[in-house]
Amino acid sequence: MSWIEVNGASLRYDLSGNGREPLVLIHEVGGCMESWDDVLPAFQREFRVLRYDQRGFGMSERTRVIEMDGVVADLVALLDALRITERVHLAGCAMGAAIALAFAGRHPARAGRIAVASPATWANADPAAARKRIEETERGGVRAVEQSSLNASYPENMRALDRARFERFRLRWLANDPEAMAAILKMSTNPAFELSADLARIGAPTLVIGCTYDGIRPPAMVAKVAAQISGAKYVEASSGHFMAVETPDLFVELALPFLRGGAAAAR
Repeated sequence: MSWIEVNGASLRYDLSGNGREPLVLIHEVGGCMESWDDVLPAFQREFRVLRYDQRGFGMSERTRVIEMDGVVADLVALLDALRITERVHLAGCAMGAAIALAFAGRHPARAGRIAVASPATWANADPAAARKRIEETERGGVRAVEQSSLNASYPENMRALDRARFERFRLRWLANDPEAMAAILKMSTNPAFELSADLARIGAPTLVIGCTYDGIRPPAMVAKVAAQISGAKYVEASSGHFMAVETPDLFVELALPFLRGGAAAAR
C-alpha cells in the first residue's frame, strides 16, 4: 500500500492483481480499502485491482468539505497519476456505487463495465433522516449514530451470518473522523448530488443490485436508479447496505461474471 498526492489530497491506495484489465473498487461512507478484503482475492485473479481510501476516510487526508465533483476528480487524478489510461471497470457499494456511476457518467470514454450495489443518490435519499444524522454526528461523534445507522445498514440477520465480520466492521466504522462523516452526509443532502444527468450519460454495461435487507436504500429505490441507466441489468440480492462486506461471496457471485463480460444471474 502506498500514498500519493493528487488533486490536492494525500490518498492511500493499493494496486494489485494478476489480470490485464483494471478494476477500481470504491468503498462506502465510513469505509476504506479494507472494506474489500473479503472479495479482493477473487477479483485479483482476473483483474489489476485498484483500491483507495477516499479523502476524509481510512488513512487518506482528512477534510471538512466533500463534494461529488471533487470526489470524482480525485479518482480521475489518481488514475492519471498511476498512468491507467485504458477503460476501467468499476465496482462499488452504497456511496461507492454512486461515485462509480458519477464517474461513468462524467467520463464515459474511461468507463468499462460497472457493478454496483445499493447506489446512493439524492433522488433516493431521505433528506430529513440524513440531516438528523448529520446533527447527531456533529454533536456527539460517530458513536452517537452507531445504533440507528448500523441497525438500518447492517441488520441483525446479516450480523448473524458472521459475528466476527460484523464486529470488525463496527469497530473500524467507529474509528471514522466525525467531521468527514458529517461532510459526506452533507454532500448527500445537497440537491447537486442528484445524479440523473450522470445516469443518463452512462453507456457502459451496468449491473445494479438492490439488497433485500437494506434499510437505507431498499430495492424499490435502487430499481429506480437502474431504470435511469440505458440497458442496465437489475437484480435483487439477499444482503444489506454494505453488500461486499456483509455477503462477500454473494457479491463476487453476482459481480465477477458481469465484470468479466458475462451475465449476472437473478436471485
